Parts: sequence; C-alpha cells; structure tokens
Amino acid sequence: MHCIVRAVAFSRVAAVIGLVVAVSTSLPYDPAISQTRISYPSRPITVIVPFAKGGPTDVVARIVAVEMSKTLGQPVAIENVVGAGGTTATQRAARAEPDGYTLIVGHMGTHAAAVALYPNLGYRPDADFAPVALLSRMPVLVVARQHFPAADFGEFVSYVRGHTHLLNMAHAGVGSVSYASCTLLNHLLGIDPTGVPFNGTAPAMEALAAGQVDYMCDQIVNVVVPLRDGAVRAYVIASPQRDPALPTVPTAAEAGLPAFEVEAWNALFAPKGTPDWIVAMLNTAVVRALDQPEVRNPLIGLGGIVPSPDQRTPDALRARVQAELQKWGQVLKRSSH
Repeated sequence: MHCIVRAVAFSRVAAVIGLVVAVSTSLPYDPAISQTRISYPSRPITVIVPFAKGGPTDVVARIVAVEMSKTLGQPVAIENVVGAGGTTATQRAARAEPDGYTLIVGHMGTHAAAVALYPNLGYRPDADFAPVALLSRMPVLVVARQHFPAADFGEFVSYVRGHTHLLNMAHAGVGSVSYASCTLLNHLLGIDPTGVPFNGTAPAMEALAAGQVDYMCDQIVNVVVPLRDGAVRAYVIASPQRDPALPTVPTAAEAGLPAFEVEAWNALFAPKGTPDWIVAMLNTAVVRALDQPEVRNPLIGLGGIVPSPDQRTPDALRARVQAELQKWGQVLKRSSH
C-alpha cells in the first residue's frame, strides 16, 4: 500500500515538474532582463518637477516621493527644471532613457493645454509617455493682491472690465495651469490684461503677496497659506463645490460664472518604452503612498483631493490625458479668438 501511495505522489510531482519545464523552455530567456527585474531599482530615482520649488506641483511631488521611496527601497529625488510653462522639462523627460530612473510630474498644463498653445511643442503627451498614476486633484481659485479694490467677485468683474489694460495677470508660463485657467477666465469676462510670466506659481504667488501684480489663477495648494495669512484675497473657486479647506470662498457658479470650472491635476509619467513591469512597480508605490496618512493628511489639509482607487491606474490616467487634450484644445482655441 505504501508503495502505491509513493508511486502516485511521485507521478504527481513528476507531472508538475514536467509542466514547469515545458513552460520554462517555451519562454525566451534573457539574462539581462532577469537581472534587471531582480535589481530594479538599484539606485536613486529622479522625478522631474517642471516648475520652481515650493509651487503646487513641487509640493505634491515631494509629499508623495517620500512615501514612494519606502516601497521602492531607494531614494526618490526631486529635480526642479523650470521654463516655458513646464514644457522645457517635459521635453527632456520625453527623451530620457526609458529605464524607470527618470520620471516626470505632468499636469493639465504640460499634458493637455500646452498642445493648443505651442505649435512646435516637441513632444506628444498621449504618445511619448507611459502613464504611471494620478497623484492629486486640485481646485483652481481666482486670487488677487491684498488691497485689490474689489470686495467680492461681482466687484472684481466690474473692476477688471473697466481697467483691463491697466492690470497685470501673473502666471507660470504659457501652457501652465495658471495660464490656461486665467485665459479661460479672461475670455469669459471679455478682458485682456497684461500677462506677467514667472518660472512657476511659487514666485508668482510671492509677487502677488508683495503687491507687484494684480491677480492670478492658482491651484488651491498654493493659495491656502497666503490666504490664511491675509497676504492675498480669494474671490471664487472654479469647482462644483466649495472646498473644506476654504469653506468661505464661493464657487464660480455661486458667484454667477458657471462656465468657469477648472480642476488641475498632477500625475506621474515615465518615458515611452518604459517596461510595463517597471510601470506596475511605480504605480504600486504611488498607490501605497496615497493610502498613507503621511500623504493624505497634508494633501487634504492644503485643499487637495486624493484620487480614488479607480482613478489611480495607468489606464485611467491615459484616459484622463485624452479627455483633457480634447477639452483644452477646444477651450483655448475659442479663447484665442
């Protein structure tokens, strides 16, 4: 009896071994790929932020990067590369080696609006990048210098319409979220102020707080602190609902301008050609980071929205880029006429 049991057990093991051998020999073996899979990441990963340090994109990237490094077992370093509304850095990232060691944080400006604003952009947002994951969603606000002569949005509209050629509008470069958002606002209000570009919204906000420019459109993460400090004043938020971080700021719809609805977002991208398994590892690191209170609490405290699980996949990000390309292509084309 024992011999029969042993014989059956042996035959089952032999069958399993045979199946494994058959599968193994049917797959091509590449020592370089196998070693890479074992060793990645074996050195620090660089995440390019296409704007100045301290701006909303930079803040989000740094919060998430710290937690990503814990999952990946390597430092995730932030490199700020400014210029041309974020497109200089985005071009560089598109040409980087697709090995998982150079990534970029893109957003509505660099990966959607810029296509409609730069005829020779130098990259294709929907074709030259491998989407990794959505990092955050950010409402946009209309903010002005502390002593701007308007108590509410209705007075703001009246004043800018009567003084359009005397006003300066700050932005982070043509193609940035701040530029695209205020371009839509200006079109809806029928005004044409003088645009003043900065290398990021952080220095633009500093200039606004110092009274050197009149107004701008900016992501909430960059507005909360100076607004609470009384350095600037906010008129409307361009989202369907008020934000818990700034509950007294009315929505644009509440203030009489429902067509002004803008949501900024930040997302992680790798260069086209990055292996799917590396993208999957990076996505896992982002997803785990977004579930940590060390990431969620600061983002929510600054007025940001943490993406839901269904919004964090590479496919969801790919669909978002396609939808944003279509939306902002139409908006900015209309606004330019």
